[in-house]
Amino acid sequence: MTDPVWDPAQYLRFADERTRPLRDLLARVPALPQPGAETVLDIGCGPGNSTAVLRERWPHARITGVDNSAPMLATARTEGEPSADYLLADARDYDPRPARPDLIVSNAALQWIDGHLDLVPRWAAALRPGAALAFQVPGNFDAPSHTLLAGLRRSPRWRDRLGEDGVRAGVHEPERYLDALAAADCLPDVWETTYRTLLPGPDPVLEWVKGTALRPVLTRLADPAERAAFLDEYGRLLREAYPAGPYGTVFPFRRIFAVGIRR
Repeated sequence: MTDPVWDPAQYLRFADERTRPLRDLLARVPALPQPGAETVLDIGCGPGNSTAVLRERWPHARITGVDNSAPMLATARTEGEPSADYLLADARDYDPRPARPDLIVSNAALQWIDGHLDLVPRWAAALRPGAALAFQVPGNFDAPSHTLLAGLRRSPRWRDRLGEDGVRAGVHEPERYLDALAAADCLPDVWETTYRTLLPGPDPVLEWVKGTALRPVLTRLADPAERAAFLDEYGRLLREAYPAGPYGTVFPFRRIFAVGIRR
């Protein structure tokens, strides 16, 4: 599978909408060990919008953002949360144990990792007693934004260029995350929410997915003419699935949330 090339500016076009689920997630994180001197890891920090929210909640914490995209980290250091530390590393290989964290957060990143359920016990084992593991992932892989993309990728025009190479692992149902946290000796708190976000402007759903789900495809389609043709075809399908209304385009987006407190 192709590792996507990330575009921080495109991702941050909807920064407020992408950050709201993180705020809802952190609202369920209780007081942490070592008040005023917490160690917090933001794994899959992207351009630092999540790291900035963590700094708001824990102003005196030592915060480290971890991501495998150098462009994303460059934006995080300058525009996200400049006071945090940052590390270029893959979440699959990163070992949080030396940090002995009070909190590990992952905001809409685990869906990109095949076998990410195996990370839950590894990360939980790094926590001190009373510390927390908190993550949220998109749960909308059955939504038109994704099913139309998958169908187009497999169509006669595009299957030789793209095929399955744009497919990532996806996520599990909430019950699987609850079981994983409980098995990792954590007290689990797992739930889901469907946001109905009102997006402004022309082709707003296409602009949204250009920052996330569409990145592997755009990475493969380096030729400008090919890219433009694909976006034109996909954009037409999205306009039919998500018609614009008088106040904007409603984009339903299911999210899955999980918080585990280490016993």
